[in-house]
Parts: sequence; structure tokens; C-alpha cells
Amino acid sequence: MFGELLPIGGGDPIPLLKKSLLVGRRESCDIVLRFANVSAHHCQLSLNDGYWYARDAGSRNGIKVNGIRCQEKLLQPGDTLSVAKHDYEVSYSPNELGAIGPPPEDTVNAPQRIFGRSLLEAAGLAKPGLKFADEGKHRYDVFNNDAGQIRDPNKPT
Repeated sequence: MFGELLPIGGGDPIPLLKKSLLVGRRESCDIVLRFANVSAHHCQLSLNDGYWYARDAGSRNGIKVNGIRCQEKLLQPGDTLSVAKHDYEVSYSPNELGAIGPPPEDTVNAPQRIFGRSLLEAAGLAKPGLKFADEGKHRYDVFNNDAGQIRDPNKPT
């Protein structure tokens, strides 16, 4: 056993039996949570270098770690993982699972993915791939003094 999730408010502990666990409402998931507000495939728990990480699998109600919504986050022992509105205390020992030194990056792939997402996505405030109305349009450059930057549709040609 690699740790367990302790339901806050009572209930049976959920053992973490594998290094990668899919959490959701479907029977095919490794950890089945039979609640209407839990998505079919809600989140992925993975053990990496002795530390557990939680990653949202595109669920409707999302995940939170210590009350803060996130896409992917390191789970320290004693942290509260919220799957939809169901809270669990994360219980494990990093030393027993092979962790060496200080805790690693907050997300598993942080250096590779930091420039691949918008700041709103990184903060968990926008869904991946969301396009804004003005995206791709020509913007005025305040440091450029060249004429013709502003295209006025009312200007005669």
C-alpha cells in the first residue's frame, strides 16, 4: 500500500494500492466514487519520486487541494484533496515511498508546460484551449511609431 485517502467527516479509508490511480464514478476506475457530482473519469492520482500528485481529468466540478482549485498539484501528507465536493485527507509517508531531499516541483511537468498555457489556464481560471474574442487580431504596438498600425474601417481608401 502506498498511502490512503481518509474521508473527512467519516467513512472508510481508501487505500492507494497502485502508483497510478484513476478516480471517478465509472466502475472501470481504480477508485470509484458513486456520487452524481463526480465525473466518470474525474482525476488521476500518480506517485512520482515518493510524492503523490493529483491531476484533473477534465472533470465538470474539478479538484481542489487545500481549498484551492487546480489542474495539477503536489499532494503533501496531510493535505486535503477535494473531488467535486467530497473532501479527503491525504495520508502517506514520502520517505517510505523513496523520496529523497526536499519536495519537488508543485506539478509533475512544470518546466515543460509553463509556456504552453495561458496564465488563466495555469491559475485554473480558464479551461485549456479556450479562445478569446480578440485573439489572433492585430494589436497596436505602443513602442512602434510607424504609420498605418491602426486600421480604420471608416477611412476611405
